[in-house]
Amino acid sequence: MESTAMPISISSGHTRRRAAAGILALAALLVPAPTASAGDSDDIAPVILLDGAKGAEGIAAAGSTRFFAGDLATGDIYRGDIRKDKATKFIDAPDGRVAVGMKADRRNDLLFVAGGPTGQAYVYDTDTGKTVKTYQLTTKEAFINDVALTDHGAWFTNSRQAELYFIPVDDDGDLGKVRTLALKGPAADTSKQFNLNGIAYSRDARRLVVAHSGNAALYTVSPRTGNSTEITGVKVPNVDGVLVKGDTVWAVQNMSNQISRLRVNFHESTAKLREVITSPDFNIPTTAALFDDTLAAVNAKFGVPNAKTFEVVTVDARTNQSK
Repeated sequence: MESTAMPISISSGHTRRRAAAGILALAALLVPAPTASAGDSDDIAPVILLDGAKGAEGIAAAGSTRFFAGDLATGDIYRGDIRKDKATKFIDAPDGRVAVGMKADRRNDLLFVAGGPTGQAYVYDTDTGKTVKTYQLTTKEAFINDVALTDHGAWFTNSRQAELYFIPVDDDGDLGKVRTLALKGPAADTSKQFNLNGIAYSRDARRLVVAHSGNAALYTVSPRTGNSTEITGVKVPNVDGVLVKGDTVWAVQNMSNQISRLRVNFHESTAKLREVITSPDFNIPTTAALFDDTLAAVNAKFGVPNAKTFEVVTVDARTNQSK
């Protein structure tokens, strides 16, 4: 996806603080909230319309059944529930924004959104929908593609550069200055048209997991040094978004219309394919969010002529429970 660069402005919302010190102590860490039960599968809508969206790409879990999804074309943010068949616009983004990957920090009521070719990242208040801050992550050629949360902030990929960007969040939920991490090793390959894409964080391995679309590969990255290592044993053509839970990685493969479930040995940096998840409702899925045993994936419909509607599709995260 290409776009003409737009004028950039940096803005900051008011500082956000918890009212009670006791709550602050409990909410001090920026930790992606544990996955909660999505309820009985009969209650889950198989297809959820993003009502009025002109494009789609990113999705973020926002509760036991709630999610945010983005309009790739306009930057608008939709809010929905996997038990309902329609999601409605929550944030009417200013002109010039796009919304690619996103993650919701439920501890601090923040939504981090990758800004694609603008080189920007947007942080929204998930209670009010207001912009908390706009970051210019880089002035180089950019496609800011996806977001991962760690204990201390949010990491962003750039499909055009061999670097990651980190936005710190302190114990009060306040945002810090962006830092750039230069990548080393195989993940630093920028020889393809589209390179780094999805990103997730493995708490157990204390490593970032990045998807490289051009190389059909997954890599682990040290958030401290930028050193990268290939996860061998699998190839993931058309890999886009990734999710990590324990030793399981889900790799969304857009043009393949599938999600591969992998078992990863992070110590040895190896993986085995356990399952390929498909759905007749997939139409170029790009990213996914996890709700207990349910995946909610966004249909981006890249290359689909005259696509008029965009939706979220739900599938079992692990249909073969014996593996």
